[in-house]
Amino acid sequence: MKKITRRALAVLLLSAAIIFGMTAFVLRYIDEGSDWALYFARANAGAGGELRDRNGVVLASFDATKSAFADDAETRVACYHVTGDYWNRTGTGALSAYWGSMQEYSLLSGTTKKEPKQFTLTIDASLCRAAWNAIGYNRRGAAMLMNYKTGEVLAMVSLPSVDPINGEAAVADTAFINRCLSAAFPPGSIFKLVTTAAAIEDVPGIFGRQFSCEGEYTIGTVDIHCTGVHGAQGIEQALANSCNSAFAQIAVAAGYNSLYRHVRDYGFLEPLELDGLYSVPGSYRTEYAGDPELAWSGIGQSTDLITPFAMLRYVAAIANDGLLCTPRLILTEEPPETTRLVEESTARKLKEMMSYNVAASYSPQTNFPGLYGLCAKTGTAEVGDGAPHAWFTGFLDDAAHPYAFVVFIEHGGAGLQNAGPAAAAILRAAIAADGR
Repeated sequence: MKKITRRALAVLLLSAAIIFGMTAFVLRYIDEGSDWALYFARANAGAGGELRDRNGVVLASFDATKSAFADDAETRVACYHVTGDYWNRTGTGALSAYWGSMQEYSLLSGTTKKEPKQFTLTIDASLCRAAWNAIGYNRRGAAMLMNYKTGEVLAMVSLPSVDPINGEAAVADTAFINRCLSAAFPPGSIFKLVTTAAAIEDVPGIFGRQFSCEGEYTIGTVDIHCTGVHGAQGIEQALANSCNSAFAQIAVAAGYNSLYRHVRDYGFLEPLELDGLYSVPGSYRTEYAGDPELAWSGIGQSTDLITPFAMLRYVAAIANDGLLCTPRLILTEEPPETTRLVEESTARKLKEMMSYNVAASYSPQTNFPGLYGLCAKTGTAEVGDGAPHAWFTGFLDDAAHPYAFVVFIEHGGAGLQNAGPAAAAILRAAIAADGR
């Protein structure tokens, strides 16, 4: 009797395992079946389709017998990290992300659609080319441009890049990595925009305080070095001077909990979505490590890491009085979705301070002529293994040209002198494109 009971129990357990396995398989098949079926088919999976930019430029096309990319070589290279390729070599390409939607595979019939499908992106290929040329093809870096009133991403460029039709050419190391989304870097002084927000909201009387700079600031036994001797200054002047001594004091005054909360709530620590494409998370210390380390983190050093896309979202929200229009890559007539990312009063004060940065410290008539309403912050991130990373981020406070931007040049040197001119070239190209 016991033997029969044990056998019956074994049969029941085996049946349960089979049912569980079949249920798991069916659920995965429903969720991922189209990806399984289309994975090896790629360009000859269905009737065909096209990937176009916002102006109708064909970036990629395919049918049952062939695949193709843009006719212009510079467009192919500049837009590669947007389009991707048919072999899924870069993790952020639209061809990979939207392949299933373009094929409309039926799980029941096992067939794809018969009519060609066109996907139109928010990207402007001419602005991607402008960004690619502005950074310089022999550099490593990234640039993004976004309309902060609509959320439309107009340019997303990463260097080095790849010509997807030239399979025999040598590919530069890390060329398949999209530096806009798929890599995080030390932010340097652009992070002071986050520290400033924390101070505005959590340090009482912050605008009445003075911070001293004698070329360095010592916390305990740690010296925080500055790029100049700025004397006594308020937070507005400290941001314009990008004063490390002052921001070391401001970070400590704000405190770890405030800084961590702002970094987290602004989305710097999580994967961020761009219409089905995802960024890697950034990094910030998850526990208090003492005032010296807190000071370093407040000036964008320590273990701080961010993606260019995360910074783009943040400055776009500042430009829009704290409201973030959800960034998007697929062109649609639907109104943008908005969420409050930054408190309205904080965003307006940051906008005012970023405008003052340009007027007081960036020689706008020389470096940025014709860019009305430029609000920006430079960054020069020390990395210890070569020249510092160069950053320049901000927006145009201009209703006719509502553009937020971020430019990053790996080991590019000083932010204003290197990333600044690239950003100016991209913005001028965008303004010119508005007049077409």
